[in-house]
Amino acid sequence: MLVRFISWVWFLALVLQSVSAQSQDTYVLLISLDGYRYDYTQRFQPEHIVRLGEEGVTADGLIPVFPSKTFPNHYSIATGMLPAYHGLVDNTFFDPKIDYPYTISKREAVRDSFWYGGTPLWVLAEQHGLKTASYFFVGTEAPVQDIQPSYFYNYDAQVSNLSRISKVFEWLELPEPERPRLITMYFSDMDDVGHRYGPHNDSQLKPKLEKLDRELGALMEGLKSLELDIQVLLVSDHGMAEVPKQHLLSLDELVQGIDATVANNGALAHVYLNEGADPKATAQLIRSRGSHYRVVRPDDPGFYASNAPYSERLGDLLVIPDLGYYLATGADMVRYQNRAAMFSTESFGEHGFLPDFREMHGVFYAWGSKFKSGLQIPAFQNIHVYPLICRLLGLDPPRGIQGEFQVLQGILRDEDGN
Repeated sequence: MLVRFISWVWFLALVLQSVSAQSQDTYVLLISLDGYRYDYTQRFQPEHIVRLGEEGVTADGLIPVFPSKTFPNHYSIATGMLPAYHGLVDNTFFDPKIDYPYTISKREAVRDSFWYGGTPLWVLAEQHGLKTASYFFVGTEAPVQDIQPSYFYNYDAQVSNLSRISKVFEWLELPEPERPRLITMYFSDMDDVGHRYGPHNDSQLKPKLEKLDRELGALMEGLKSLELDIQVLLVSDHGMAEVPKQHLLSLDELVQGIDATVANNGALAHVYLNEGADPKATAQLIRSRGSHYRVVRPDDPGFYASNAPYSERLGDLLVIPDLGYYLATGADMVRYQNRAAMFSTESFGEHGFLPDFREMHGVFYAWGSKFKSGLQIPAFQNIHVYPLICRLLGLDPPRGIQGEFQVLQGILRDEDGN
């Protein structure tokens, strides 16, 4: 009986060792292509991205959280949480508790952990003894829970894509104890060109995407040459909608004289009422000043249920233009005209609108030994990427996330490789 028990313990130890070794041998590369719309691949047929989909898993779209802006969505991907839970409710917003704004142009705010809730992937991995690295990803510049990736860079748009890719190979060639198991990357190319010329200007979009695709092709070929079990997830934070110049709405005129602080513009403006101001009367006043927009209370359950619960960082009122319209300030006009961008063209691109609009959807591709091949799945919300990456790294997701592993469980191969 004792011999049988010892044999069973020995066998179990071998199994656990094998599972542990398998998990330790898995590396995850999460790549974000800012502003890469759901239909760009089908329209432009970029060689290497197409191949990535053919050899792995493709989704019909990746549904952003509201608002469909860069910072909330990257951080939702990184935490598996909706913005009202993790705290980054927009690219620009106000925190009434400290009477101070957050905006992506303020580096001191971007690097302040006060603004960031949840447990980002790199924090979770580092807490469990795994090295991580990032070449630009929202949240990595701040010491969330006093933790940052083992290797990371503060954002610098001037750093070329090839420099970023080269660093990835340097990281993966480190000695095993120093080698990051999770690497996050960010490329802004398609967002830049989409904003400037709109999502339907093929003469501008196509060459930009072809260049980006060649760079991603070099990355993928290099990864295939390494003797490492690397799983690649290619995502985008949001899509892009076209805005004709004639669809500019003067935000200055809409909010003139109201007793409030107003933050952000474009596809969304947050209104933070001063003490004593009447929300209903203020909303009616703003509504009376124009058309092609609506004014809602963000704590209204009927507004956008998946963004619940209400966060006071959202404000007391939201001004939301119709799809294809833009809340512009006088400062916007001057700034963009001087840059010979956006408003100097007949139309430009914008995002931030409700995720219900297909134009706001991004992309999802998954490639590697753990994923099925040639599989296409329906569109899904981006918060579900988090528990998938946790599973790949052998980590248990923390409590309190909204992402669910079951949503993407079917894209993984079973133990027999099927």
